[in-house]
Amino acid sequence: MEYSIGEFSRLTCLGIHTLRYYEQENLILPNRKSNGQRCYSENDVTWIQFIKRLKDTKMPIKEIQKYAKLRADGDPTMPERMEMLIKHRGILKNEIEKLQEHLNKLDNKIEFYKAEINRI
Repeated sequence: MEYSIGEFSRLTCLGIHTLRYYEQENLILPNRKSNGQRCYSENDVTWIQFIKRLKDTKMPIKEIQKYAKLRADGDPTMPERMEMLIKHRGILKNEIEKLQEHLNKLDNKIEFYKAEINRI
């Protein structure tokens, strides 16, 4: 299936300006119709979903750009792309551990207040 930029914008929940920015930054390279209009595919939908996930996990835009370039270069870059994802996973795991520690401290403080309030 093919999507116009407006349809693709609605489908991906990204604004048209964002999609144009992603194209300008070489994160996504839509096909063009003979009249020059952008034409997006299901593969583009999957790719945008992955970009959004990387952004949600705080991967820097420069890293996403590097990943996108490697992806565009094809299968020979798979080992390098995998290494990028392994590195990012490690960063993400460390962040999750920090957040879990913060959550535990908050839970402890809440339990302290509950005990103190019940004691009064």
